Amino acid sequence: MELRTLRYFVAVAEELHFGRAAARLHMSQPPLSRAIKQLETELGAALFDRSSAGVTLTPVGAVLLDEARSLLDQADRVRVRVAAAAGSATLTVGILGDSTDPGASRTARAYHRRHPRVEVRIREADLTDPTCGLHAGLVDIALTRGPFDETGLTVRVLRADPVGALLRADDPLARHSSLKLADLADRRWFRFPKGTDPAWQSYWNGGEPREGPVVRAVQECRQAVLWNGTVGMTLLNHEPVAGLTVVPLIDMPPSRVVAAWHEGDTNPLIRSFVQTAIAAYHD
Repeated sequence: MELRTLRYFVAVAEELHFGRAAARLHMSQPPLSRAIKQLETELGAALFDRSSAGVTLTPVGAVLLDEARSLLDQADRVRVRVAAAAGSATLTVGILGDSTDPGASRTARAYHRRHPRVEVRIREADLTDPTCGLHAGLVDIALTRGPFDETGLTVRVLRADPVGALLRADDPLARHSSLKLADLADRRWFRFPKGTDPAWQSYWNGGEPREGPVVRAVQECRQAVLWNGTVGMTLLNHEPVAGLTVVPLIDMPPSRVVAAWHEGDTNPLIRSFVQTAIAAYHD
C-alpha cells in the first residue's frame, strides 16, 4: 500500500463522500474511485458500503482508518525528523497582533513538545491583514480569524467566539443587557484602512459601510472608543480596559478562529500544526 493511496482512503473515510474527498484532495472523482477500488482489491475486502443513501465504512474500513492515520502520522514525523537533522526544519506562522488567546498558547506548547527541533518563526500582523501574510507568501500557515478572501487557501475552523459592542462605560447603551446592530446604526464606528480585505472589513463593521476613525491594531480600537466615544465590535470574552465595557450583540454571527494555509501544500509541518491546533482549541 502506498502512502498516497492511504491518504486517498482517509479523505474518503473522513468525508464519507467521494465528491467532497476529491475536492479536498484537489483531484477529480474518477481516479479517486479507481484508487479506492484497487485498494479494496489488494486487501481482498470492501472498505466502504456504497448505497443511494451515501457512503459508510465497513468494519474492515474502520480498522484500516485507525491504522492508516497512524502510518501517515509516522510518515510525517519521519519527514520532519529528517528535515530537522538536515537543519532545514522551519515553519513560519502568521498571527494577529495583540492576541492573548489561550488556544494559541496551548498550540505553541503542544507543537514544541511534538517537534522540539523545529524552528517556528512568528510573524505578527495588524488588523489590516487577516491572513497575516499568507496571501503575500510571507508565512506558511496563519492562526487568525475570518472572514477573509479564501482564494487559493485551505481554511479550518478551530473555534467560534461570540462578539459584542465595545462602548464607553458611560455610554447610554452600556446599560443594556444586549444590543442589536440597529441600535448602533447612527453611531460612528472605528474602521480599517482602505485596501483592507472587504469581507473582513464588512464583518467588523456589522455588514454596513461606516464612518469613523481609522485603526490598525486592537489597542487603537480601544483608544478610539475611549477618546472619541465611537463604537465597534470586539470579542465578548475580551476583558475591556478601564472606562470601557462590552455588551453582547445578539444578531451578529460569532467570530471564527481559523488555521489557513495554501491549497495543495503538502508540508508535513503544516499538517502536524493543523492537527495540533485542532486538539489545542478543543481542550
